[in-house]
Formats: sequence, C-alpha cells, structure tokens
Amino acid sequence: MAKVGVFFGTDTGNTRRIAKDITTALGPAIAAKPVNIRNADVADMLAYDTLILGTPTYGDGQLPGLSTGNATESWEEFLPTLAGHDFSGKKVAIYGLGNQKSYPVEFVDAMFYLYEQFEQCGATMIGAWDTEGYNFKSSKAVVDNRFVGLALDQENQKELTPVRLKTWLEMLATAWA
Repeated sequence: MAKVGVFFGTDTGNTRRIAKDITTALGPAIAAKPVNIRNADVADMLAYDTLILGTPTYGDGQLPGLSTGNATESWEEFLPTLAGHDFSGKKVAIYGLGNQKSYPVEFVDAMFYLYEQFEQCGATMIGAWDTEGYNFKSSKAVVDNRFVGLALDQENQKELTPVRLKTWLEMLATAWA
C-alpha cells in the first residue's frame, strides 16, 4: 500500500486537479489515488502514516460544504467526524486554494480549519510555507508568520503553482522519510 493518502474537498475541481498533480509527482509507490473527502471516512485516513489534505476557501473564509452552496458534502461535514479519533504518529500536510485579490482578508483561511482539527487530534503537522511572494492582507492560515500549508492562487498566480508544488513536495519528502 502507498504510504501517503491524498484527500481533498472540492465542488469545482480545482483542488482535485492539484491532488492529481501531487499523486502524479509522487508516483503510485508513494501516494495513493486521491480521494474526494465526500467519499471517505476517518478509517480511510487512519490507514496512512502521512496525509496530504487539500481544500479551497469559499466566500468569507469558509470550508467547502453544503452551507457554501456545494452540491455535495465536503470538509464542513467531514471535520466533525474526527472528534475522538487519535492521529498521534500521523503526519499531515495541507494545501489550500484561494484568491488573494478578490478575498485578501480571507486568503486560504480554510487551511487553518483543517490544521486546527488535525492538530487537536494529535497529528504532527508538516509542510508550513513561506508567505513571501503573495499579496494579501490577512489569513487565519498564517501561524508563526508562515502559512500552515502550501497556499495556491490558481486565479492570479497559476504560473507559480508548478514550482511551488515541486518545492513543497520535496520539502515534505524529507519530513516523512
């Protein structure tokens, strides 16, 4: 079995495309086929030593879910199911999509909610990312002057995504080795 589980929430497909790019870059020996969180349960996640989780940020800094107009359940409905589960010994990395021009005060906020929940469940959080090179006013996803995971803006900085993703995955590889 692959040692990295890749889970994502999406309604439009952008976060799914990044999940596919991640699994392609890592290869099938390392990363399992990506799974939309609406099709997963906690046991699916607990089967892996390392998780890469992806989320877009909706509206005013929200997780994707039914209350944001998604057609199906997503992270908003999944996160409460983590209560009481122990992720000690698991490593978790997060990537998030946002739009720093249209939502400069909520840029990639949804990453923080994943970070907070998995950290509370005992996971070791890996993959913090530098805020340099972004133009936003505030983000809940900035902790200790770094994003809690890889921040991607497919609307305004799509051309930077390949190099950011490659650099981040190389960084993660040393963290889970």
